[in-house]
Amino acid sequence: MIPSARSIAWRIAAGYAVLFGASVLALLVFIYVSTDGFMTRQMEAVIEAEVQGLAERYRIGGVRGLRNLLRERVARNPASSSIYLLADPGFRVLAGNLTDWPRAARGADPWVEFELRTTDDADGGAVHRARARHFQLRRGYHLLVGRNLRDYEAMRSAILRTVAWGVGVAGLLAIAIAWWLRRSLATRIESINRTARRIMDGELSERIESRGSGDEFDDLVANLNAMLARIETLMDDVRRVSDNVAHDLRTPLGRLRTRLEELRDASRESGSASLAEAALHDADQMLTTFNALLRIARVETRQRRHAFEPLDLATVGDDVADLYAPVAESRGITFRHSGIAAPIEGDADLLFQSLANLLDNAMKYTPAGGAATLHVTSDDGSVTAVVADSGPGVPPEEREAVLRRFYRVESARSTPSNGPGNGPGSGPGSGLGLSLVAAVAQLHEAELTLEDNAPGLMVRMRFRRAGQ
Repeated sequence: MIPSARSIAWRIAAGYAVLFGASVLALLVFIYVSTDGFMTRQMEAVIEAEVQGLAERYRIGGVRGLRNLLRERVARNPASSSIYLLADPGFRVLAGNLTDWPRAARGADPWVEFELRTTDDADGGAVHRARARHFQLRRGYHLLVGRNLRDYEAMRSAILRTVAWGVGVAGLLAIAIAWWLRRSLATRIESINRTARRIMDGELSERIESRGSGDEFDDLVANLNAMLARIETLMDDVRRVSDNVAHDLRTPLGRLRTRLEELRDASRESGSASLAEAALHDADQMLTTFNALLRIARVETRQRRHAFEPLDLATVGDDVADLYAPVAESRGITFRHSGIAAPIEGDADLLFQSLANLLDNAMKYTPAGGAATLHVTSDDGSVTAVVADSGPGVPPEEREAVLRRFYRVESARSTPSNGPGNGPGSGPGSGLGLSLVAAVAQLHEAELTLEDNAPGLMVRMRFRRAGQ
């Protein structure tokens, strides 16, 4: 596609052509003016040197000696470009190579220019300009010393022709480079536009082709491709969320409606309180799911970075461990916890929620007699929080998938609570706990990995240490 004259490619190319042409023109004009000035100064220097020689002869021999010298010079080189003219007070010529005194040289200005018709040149009496200096001698005599500018004019014409050719060649070169630049820019931009159009048509897996040149366009392409990959992932998540919301919330909503109908029918009888309690439980489960979705959405849009502050991750771990230690004891799970000073920059509430979600999963899927651990360690460059359990674990091929919203290992969808109570760890999961952990890790630019604990699952979150 050829871009219009209003496109950025045309404007950049046209601007380059104008700038290049103006630069070359300015350079050539400078060269011409400098050369012209240099030749003028050289000509005047030659005239001044001749004047000095004639003045010396005038001091020695007076007007007679000066007239004899001029006659000798004219006789020796009648075709010379030098102009010599000696006249009496009435401007009658006494000696020299001009037949009469130029009218322009009768004023008070010492430097004069006038037209000079030659009679002995090969050009057959052409008219040239001449430049001379006028001196007033004693007793009213006049001396005119100058140069015929025919050689100067020929050289200046040659320079002007060279400048004209230079401007023409530079203009053509500027147009050629501008066309190449416009074509190159238009090709790269059209590649991006073409991919964008395919993506708008629904082909979300399309990516912009990189030339591998390592220039700014390749950097832009890399960033755009990363953005497109992120958008594709988010769109997949949205579709997956829609499907799982319909799947996971349809059943509790149906149960809630049925129980509410039964509650209405049984409102006149005793025992309606248990039905109301069950309906409230289902409603609470749905609200918890929606609140978790909203929390993940806010975290993924990085709206919480303004709440970052220096904190000790070990202290956050201690608080989470204090909350879950009684749960582990009530379920017969051995729980171990340790932590050392681990300074980071982050949001304490989100980090607490993340570690709580990890321990909640650990408590939920670890059988009685099993073990769960929470350790916070620190080294020179990083801070690491590790939560591990001895439950069934997650198959390697599903460890990336469990970080998505509403995704659960199939066996987990029907896994009941590991023990009684309504505290952390009780009740079936909604498949959002690890999604929130992944969102918080991304917000804090932390590395999140799921590993085999043999048996069980080990989740590791590695943060950048504060000040690094």
